[in-house]
Amino acid sequence: MEGKQEWHLTPRVLVIDDEAVVCESIRRVLGDEGYEVTTTCVPRDGVELLRNQNFDLLLLDIKMPGLSGMEVLSEARSCSPDTEVVIVTGYAAIETAIDAIRQGAFDYLQKPVGPDQLLITVARALERRHLLDLTQRLHSELESRHRIGQLVCSSPKMQRVMQLVAKAAPTNSTILISGATGTGKDCIAKAIHYNSPRKDNPFIVADCSALNESLLESELFGHVRGAFTSAIRDRQGLVEAARGGTLFLDEIATISPRIQSALLRLLQDREIRPVGADTYVSVDVRLIAATNKDLAELVERGEFREDLFYRMGVFTVTLPPLRERIEELPLLAHHFVEKYSQEFGKQVKGIRPRALSALEVHEWPGNVRELENVIERAVLLTDTEFIDVDALPSILGEHSALETEDIPADARSLAARKKELRSEAVERLEKLFVIKALQQAHWNVTEAARDVDMQRTNFHALMRKYAISVPRVGDSPPENGSPTES
Repeated sequence: MEGKQEWHLTPRVLVIDDEAVVCESIRRVLGDEGYEVTTTCVPRDGVELLRNQNFDLLLLDIKMPGLSGMEVLSEARSCSPDTEVVIVTGYAAIETAIDAIRQGAFDYLQKPVGPDQLLITVARALERRHLLDLTQRLHSELESRHRIGQLVCSSPKMQRVMQLVAKAAPTNSTILISGATGTGKDCIAKAIHYNSPRKDNPFIVADCSALNESLLESELFGHVRGAFTSAIRDRQGLVEAARGGTLFLDEIATISPRIQSALLRLLQDREIRPVGADTYVSVDVRLIAATNKDLAELVERGEFREDLFYRMGVFTVTLPPLRERIEELPLLAHHFVEKYSQEFGKQVKGIRPRALSALEVHEWPGNVRELENVIERAVLLTDTEFIDVDALPSILGEHSALETEDIPADARSLAARKKELRSEAVERLEKLFVIKALQQAHWNVTEAARDVDMQRTNFHALMRKYAISVPRVGDSPPENGSPTES
């Protein structure tokens, strides 16, 4: 059999046992639960089935005439490596079953096998099979079109970002990257540099928010001996250190007017003057700047030079927050699982669906950086193959809480909790519905109501219900593109 097996909508199970009554019993129990079951009492026939068909699970007897279960297991590992194997054995062969687990079997069942025990073990084995298949698919996607260096980008919005990056990278244009904290602006800057003709030259990072004006000026442009008390020798700045390469200015909105003026000179004339020097120094460097603030708004308030803003914004790349590209969260999460599993020397392979659901409904105010921190913590806390909800922080909300401590104690509590959850879900959906409509209509309530085919009075009623308001004329746009809540 060639090629990778696929996960079937109806799981396919193969039973190999030399006792016909055992085969029939298992076929009846699993068949009643909707599984597609194939049985054989001849081990060699079972091996041929494995070679020519796809099975999600193999239930395998250990002691059989002609070909032992261990020999069949070896063949199965070779010709059908993705098929999960559960050993079915008598008490006398327990040690052999344990040895089979060491060689790749998932678990073992001891004869006589009860229906409940059989169904639970089969469900667990198939869940692992499904998780491994999902993990492999995500890994393949990461290694192909969805990954550029350390960037993961599968959503339409991020694909458009990468199209801009691909156009901008080969040029020498100054680039401004905007986006909320944690969206990956530094990764975009690196992607631009390492896909440019300057890739073999330095990529230097300057955090403009980390130093006061005097220290930042010296850090960026260097100084000459005697420029200030502690300047006992000439010192090269980061601009000169990036000569021939790229200087990445993070948090550009925080720089003072004096440094803004010096950066404008650098962009216009390609020269700088070290602190205390009498002459200018020519430099060849490409500038990439990043900000989590609206520079146009700062220009209007007189806090950022207009001419520098236009020089910086020759080519602008805007990164969407994680909540607006939530469809790529599984890929991002898997990327971080791989990264930290390798870093910590652990064997964590993926994330269970209920844990992934908890991740997908979170708002992610800290964006990709917050997700990375959550996955790093989860990998540290996980001692099994897959991350579960108990490894996630409680801030991720209802999904993890329901898995542990919010399970109702009786039928009346269950009915009340279900009603409460339905109400909470509806309220959250209504609130997001109103916010999205207002965003798309640029905060025009009449236009938003018309676009969603709703009477303006009813739309206003929903806004009042959730205390959602839009900016008044003359106010600045809502932060992060969301309406304000009064």
